[in-house]
Amino acid sequence: MTDASRLPGPVMDLWEWQYEGACREMDTELFFHPEGERGSTRRRRAENAKAICAKCPVMQQCRDHALRVREPYGVWGGMTEEERRSYLATHDRKTA
Repeated sequence: MTDASRLPGPVMDLWEWQYEGACREMDTELFFHPEGERGSTRRRRAENAKAICAKCPVMQQCRDHALRVREPYGVWGGMTEEERRSYLATHDRKTA
C-alpha cells in the first residue's frame, strides 16, 4: 500500500491566496518599475503600490512568498525589491 502522507499537497494550496490579492485586477505597471525609472517617480510608484498592499487581505502570504523565492523584481507584500534584499541580507546574517 502506498504511503500518501509523504506526497506533496495540491499545488493549488500553494497559490490560492493570489485569488484574494488586492492587486489581482490591477495593471502590473503599478508594481513593477519600467526600465530606467529612477528617483521620485520610482519612489512615488512604489509608495502607491505599497498603499494597495497595505489594504490587501493576503499581504503577509504575498510577502512570505516573495521572501521565500527571493523575488527580484517589483513590490510584493508591501515590500520593494530593495527592502526585500535588505531584509534578507539582515536575516541571512542572523541565521549564519
